[in-house]
Amino acid sequence: MKRVIRLYSMIALGLMTLLSACQKLDIDPVDVLSDDQLFSSEAGVNAYLAEVYRKLPVEDFTYRPGGRDGQSGFNLHHEWEHFWHAGAGTGELSGPWGGLDFAGGFGYWPYADIRAVNYFIEGLPNYASHFVGNRVNELLGEAYFLRAYYYFALVKRYGGVPLISSVQNYPQQTIEELQLPRNTEAQCWDFIGEDLDRAWEMMPATSVSGRANKYAAMALKSRAMLYAGSIAKYGSVNYVDGDARALGFVGIEAGKAEGYFTKAADAAKLLEGHYSLYEKESNKELNYANTFLDNNSPENILVRDYSIPGRSAHSWDATLSPRYMTANALSRAYPTLDFVERFGLLNVTNPDGTPRRYDNLAQVWQGLEPRLLATVYFPGATLRGLTFDVQRGIYPSFTGTAAAEVAKQSGDRSYILAGGTDALYQGRQVIGMTGIKTSGDDMTRTGFYVRKYIDYRRPQAEVDLFTSTTHWIEFRYAEILLNRAEAAIETSHPEDALLCINLLRNRAGATTLGLSDMTVEVVRNERCKELAFENHYWWDLRRWRTADVVLNNARFKGLLPYYVFDEGKYIFLKEPETFNRNFNFDKRFYYEPIPGGELAKNPNLYPNNPNY
Repeated sequence: MKRVIRLYSMIALGLMTLLSACQKLDIDPVDVLSDDQLFSSEAGVNAYLAEVYRKLPVEDFTYRPGGRDGQSGFNLHHEWEHFWHAGAGTGELSGPWGGLDFAGGFGYWPYADIRAVNYFIEGLPNYASHFVGNRVNELLGEAYFLRAYYYFALVKRYGGVPLISSVQNYPQQTIEELQLPRNTEAQCWDFIGEDLDRAWEMMPATSVSGRANKYAAMALKSRAMLYAGSIAKYGSVNYVDGDARALGFVGIEAGKAEGYFTKAADAAKLLEGHYSLYEKESNKELNYANTFLDNNSPENILVRDYSIPGRSAHSWDATLSPRYMTANALSRAYPTLDFVERFGLLNVTNPDGTPRRYDNLAQVWQGLEPRLLATVYFPGATLRGLTFDVQRGIYPSFTGTAAAEVAKQSGDRSYILAGGTDALYQGRQVIGMTGIKTSGDDMTRTGFYVRKYIDYRRPQAEVDLFTSTTHWIEFRYAEILLNRAEAAIETSHPEDALLCINLLRNRAGATTLGLSDMTVEVVRNERCKELAFENHYWWDLRRWRTADVVLNNARFKGLLPYYVFDEGKYIFLKEPETFNRNFNFDKRFYYEPIPGGELAKNPNLYPNNPNY
């Protein structure tokens, strides 16, 4: 049956929109394409799927965890404030969050987009004669991947949601038929796994940039099953009770954990031999920096591309770098010392507790792991020919221990600070051009800046808002190795975890580990280091059920450099970052609330998640 539809944006009007605005949909469409036009050619199909991909809930450069101006947090294409980063709510970064402002979610409920995928799955087979070979099956496999991706974004937020796998129509179906209840969380994870298994069987092994292939399906499956396994294993340890839990809408019985972890590891192993870690440069630091900039990396499984003519360019280079090194920028989120010391404690004090003296800022990071130096800009590093001259202030002279100095009230300290770079002390600049100042938040508050994804090759004059076109890597092989390692250690296969971890550590320029080193904590720490600033940490804290511990009245630190005037030397003090943010995590945040508007439209979505 031939049906007339609007080109995707109108096709994608979902069930809930139908329910709330059915009168308007009685108006004849004006800018429409028929199923014939969409589904009978590769060009039509590509146009349809391009819109599905564009709306895919990728947590990329433009993702903003709390949403913005009433919009959900995905695909905010005019978003430029990338410092509103999930890492800045967790202690990975310190930024403009006053706490976990985004923990209650932003009401993401993409059933219109899921309906568009279901429509594709149901409609395309009617046009099979227009395609040759196995092409229809390949495209349907891609659709199953996309549906799984949408459901993954839903389930990791809410737990169990209604599983809708066919096109719903109103008024052909009654409102009662359309108001489906939630499925259990376990059923939802199983559904995602099944869709991805179909995708694996049906999709080709290769794809053009920005489109998924069968290995992307297994990459998502390894991630999704790891989430499910963690929730099953740790969800009973730390949770908020309530009706939704009693009915299985949130939480999974612990006995299922082993099975999910095994599925995660098995999926990850299917990528072995087809992708590899980026190893093009002999210099480990440069190699890791380029891992995120090279369009032809063998590590990339699925990327999202950006362009200036397409009005999708982002502002990562401009808003994670100091204004001093850009044409026009405003940085506000900075790596914490707590994150940096995941790579090992920085030894900036002498055995007697006095601060070590340095001739220049760069001496402090000599000998550190290359991966760390390619992830974070330290004081004394350079970018675009300029130095990160980070300096908190000047001590005319300094005596005593670092701990005693940091313990003093600010008014009791003898340092000289400044609110701007024009302040001088006996002719010497009090703070550096890249901070740290006492006012505003457009210079580092921790002593560090983000380096990952910063394109150091771009001239300073070209680094402005909406001029960055670096691709976002949604799935890369390093994550797959980490998924496999974590699943392996959770299922008592430390030897496989060791294999994966040492591949990463060797690429990173770190020392390799032995079998006796393999613990859940070591594997998790490696994950935190490797995937920093890639929007994984917030979700990892949730699925590990450790967020309420890590973020229990937490305050994070910086490494603040000072110039000691009478010695002509630098010292570094570990002290609270100067935003002085305080972080807490309520246990109910392990799940987001079902959006209130959706509950009003469909009472069968009750009970809401515990404590909402």
